[in-house]
Amino acid sequence: GKTVIVYEGKNDANTWIQLIKKHQATIFIGVPTIYRQLIQKTTATKKDVPSLRYCMSAGEHLSDEVFRFWNERFELNIYEAVGMSEFSYYLSQNKYAPIKPGSAGFPQPGHAIQLIDIETLEPVPPGEEGMICVPSNDPGLFLRYWNLEEETKKYVHDDWFFTGDYARYDTEGYIWFLGRKDDIIKSFGYRVSPYEIERVYKSHPDIADCAAIGEEIEKDKILVTAYIIPHANVSIDPNDLINFGKKHLAAYKAPKTIYLTKEFPRTKNGKILRKDINNSIAFAKSESQK
Repeated sequence: GKTVIVYEGKNDANTWIQLIKKHQATIFIGVPTIYRQLIQKTTATKKDVPSLRYCMSAGEHLSDEVFRFWNERFELNIYEAVGMSEFSYYLSQNKYAPIKPGSAGFPQPGHAIQLIDIETLEPVPPGEEGMICVPSNDPGLFLRYWNLEEETKKYVHDDWFFTGDYARYDTEGYIWFLGRKDDIIKSFGYRVSPYEIERVYKSHPDIADCAAIGEEIEKDKILVTAYIIPHANVSIDPNDLINFGKKHLAAYKAPKTIYLTKEFPRTKNGKILRKDINNSIAFAKSESQK
């Protein structure tokens, strides 16, 4: 067997480095926010954690920027994956193929993961959005939600477990995670993945972190918006970030409003709580766009 260190204390970047050093950990697993904090808030390098051999990320989209900086500082790749509490394994892995930053690799061997159109219950072709679904007889799948029979029936039916997560395959078979059903932004007839927007904005040199959400400005009218955390001691004009989005994103994906903020509401392990993001956390806003 192997020793597993589970830390549930305060989320402090230096603590992770200290724990790895203290226990001579060889594998580190964290959400992308943790990796970003380690890069931005510590000066640690590979020399500080020589025992570390593998790094893994799940729970949110891993940006190209974090992947690159981590590799430069710690001389290690970050293997991105998709996982859920309902499984005893990660749905995907990326250890045995070239890494594409932002992709979660391929389905685990031996597991018939499919991306399905929930209207037709048919697999979608490469490039199209589908819900990640797992055969209901998969040996790693949970049995049921405890004392929640109706909730179980809602997600397990027609021989599939419907995860509520959306993704797409590219032409090489790599999985690209698009987000939870509730995270997908439905704006003017389009379905927009927040991760695609965030991936672009996180490449901006003045941006420390980003979260894209839909903002309902009136009944049935939702605009794509982005909340931006600038790097410390950086002055940034939210109107310039509107233009940045127009330059690098399709028109229907480009945010119509940019908010600047100092922090996001997060879970204990650092994952962004999108449903709790609103303009009350902002200290600046872009001008209205037509």
